[in-house]
Amino acid sequence: MKQLAPRPVKYFAQVDTTNDIAMQWLRDGAPTGAVVIADEQRKGKGRHGRTWQTPPGVALAMSVVLHPPAQWLSQTTMLSAVAVAELCEHVAAPDVSIKWPNDVLVAGRKVCGILSEVAWEGNRLVGVVTGIGVNVRIDFSGSELQDTAISLEHAVGRVLNRLDLLDYLLARIDHWAARVGTDVLFEAWRSRMTIFGQLVRVESANEVIAGIAEKVEPDGTLYIRKNDGTLFPALAGDVSLRQER
Repeated sequence: MKQLAPRPVKYFAQVDTTNDIAMQWLRDGAPTGAVVIADEQRKGKGRHGRTWQTPPGVALAMSVVLHPPAQWLSQTTMLSAVAVAELCEHVAAPDVSIKWPNDVLVAGRKVCGILSEVAWEGNRLVGVVTGIGVNVRIDFSGSELQDTAISLEHAVGRVLNRLDLLDYLLARIDHWAARVGTDVLFEAWRSRMTIFGQLVRVESANEVIAGIAEKVEPDGTLYIRKNDGTLFPALAGDVSLRQER
C-alpha cells in the first residue's frame, strides 16, 4: 500500500481479527498510527464479546495503534468516532451523527463499529488498539439489519474508492490522536450527538436506568436525569444505550 507510506502497515487478505494482530504488534513496539488492515475479517470483535464477519471487498476493516496519555485513555474511541464521522461528511453522506458512545450514524443508521482494547504491563499503559469497521458497499437489503445499518455507497449513491477512504480516515485519526485531552476533540465529539434531551434507557448487568440524556463529560461519561431528579453516570464500555420508542 504505497499510498499510505511511510506509515507502518500490515495488510492481510484474510484474518480472524485485525485487533489481535495489532495488539501483538503494539506489545512488540509498534508506533502510534501503525495500522493492520484486512480485506476479509472472519471474527471481527464487537462490544460484549460479539463477533461479526466482514466479506472481502465491501468494507474498511482495520486496527490502529495509539499511545494516549493514561488519564485520557477513554478518549481513544472518541477520536475514532470523530474521524469516521468526518470521513462520512467528506463523501457528503447525509445526516451524519454520533450515537453515544461511539456509533457513527448516517441517516439514522449505523455505518461503523469501533472497539478499543488496552494493553497494560502492571500499572504502565503500553497503548491502545482501536478496531474500526466501516461499511462501504455491504448490501443490507433483505437482512435483519436493513433498518439499522447502512453502507457509505448506498448513502451517497456512487462508487467509492476504498483506498482513498482509508487514506483520509487515517489522516483524520492522526489529527485527533495529537489532540487527545483537548477541548477541541471533546467538542467535535459532543457536537455531533443528537441524544441530548431525549428519553433513553441504559442497560447494565444489574439494572436498567431510564431518564433524559442531559450531558456528557470529557471522559465520555453520559449523565442521565432520572425521574427522581438525580443524575446517573453511564460509562462508555460498561453499558448499552437505546432510545425509548
